[in-house]
Amino acid sequence: MRCEHIKDKFPDFLVGELDQKSAEEIRSHIVECSSCRAELENMSALWTKLGVLPEERPSQALRGRFYDMLAQYKEKAEQEKPTRSISQVWNSWFGGFWRRRPAFQLAVSILLVFVGFFTGYFIRSGGENTKLRREMLGIQQMLIVSLMDQPSSIQRLKGINLSSRLEEPNTKTIEALLNTLDSDPNVNVRLAAVDALYLFYDNPLVRERIVSSLSRQTSPLVQVALVDLLVNMKERQAIESFKKLVQDEKLNPDVKQKMEQGIQELSF
Repeated sequence: MRCEHIKDKFPDFLVGELDQKSAEEIRSHIVECSSCRAELENMSALWTKLGVLPEERPSQALRGRFYDMLAQYKEKAEQEKPTRSISQVWNSWFGGFWRRRPAFQLAVSILLVFVGFFTGYFIRSGGENTKLRREMLGIQQMLIVSLMDQPSSIQRLKGINLSSRLEEPNTKTIEALLNTLDSDPNVNVRLAAVDALYLFYDNPLVRERIVSSLSRQTSPLVQVALVDLLVNMKERQAIESFKKLVQDEKLNPDVKQKMEQGIQELSF
């Protein structure tokens, strides 16, 4: 069990995202465990090879096409709205995560006991379908928020990915995505949050917070992604933010150019 716990932390260890105590725990363990040491060495070698691959630069139109694809997917999903059984929901949301997290197994088991109790009540009262679906959605969103609060960037990314499948996220889920965008230490996690939030851009809170988040970002990659998102949202309130930020002499030249293009596109 300890080896499995240690191996789960290897990706964060290799990218330097673990706190000092967790990193020291891994170092101490691999000294004693030859199996984990060999796996970490293999993973490290692979990581090094990936790092020397030539960097691929996507075209300027790529993210715009990506958002168009997301919009089409959302529109199609809203039109179809297929009905899924509880077993299908379980396999889709919890399958991989359930087998590897005993603590969550216990927590979810307790929650399902309550869901079972309420299900019986709803069936007797004649409103089982709508109310049961609401309860299941509540459990899904609670787990998503919990995942986005995990120390592992992999788990936070999984939470963001799951949130993108929601049709009607509650306020806590939206807030978790927005807080992740504002303050997550991992650039890839923040980029994933940008893409997930596009699906919910019709939410007034999302539109307002995305505009204000732009000035708090330090990564050029995230800044460019937010500019693309705001332009695709046709958020004219972002024009003033763009104009203010392009005056900053420290602003990355590529980001500045992107914002100037954004000003022109939103002004028409």
